[in-house]
Amino acid sequence: MLMNNWFECKVKTEKTLENGTQKKVTEPYLVDALNFTEAEARIIKEITPYCNGQLEVADIKRVKYSEMFTNDAESADKWYKAKLMFVTLDEKSQTEKKTATLMLIQASDFKDALATLEEGMKGSMVDYEINLIQETNILDVFPFDAEEKKDKPEYES
Repeated sequence: MLMNNWFECKVKTEKTLENGTQKKVTEPYLVDALNFTEAEARIIKEITPYCNGQLEVADIKRVKYSEMFTNDAESADKWYKAKLMFVTLDEKSQTEKKTATLMLIQASDFKDALATLEEGMKGSMVDYEINLIQETNILDVFPFDAEEKKDKPEYES
């Protein structure tokens, strides 16, 4: 899935701990949106049903992932980022050129993330090197849903 406009939203909420006490936590989520305003509105809409108490969007920043590889396994509950270097040959100078790109991978552990990445890159025609695979603290990802948008008018009179 191609990813263009992703925003990492840090949301402050209150969680009920096992002993029944309330604790304020800040949790990061990823939202597909056109701009910061839409990202804030989408994350509030997505998270509100799961919150008891007050919700505050503490921070929003744009992140650049060029690709996302999802995993349907129930155990795939973590998100990993991978830094790949695409290797191309400059025809004029006959030198290798490396271009860095970040990808997001849903997986259960590091080995699963590597396998999911390699499976997703199987059809790639470009040579690449994997420089990094690292677990992120992202709790969930909310991609754009065209069906949801289709039901609502673009504007109301």
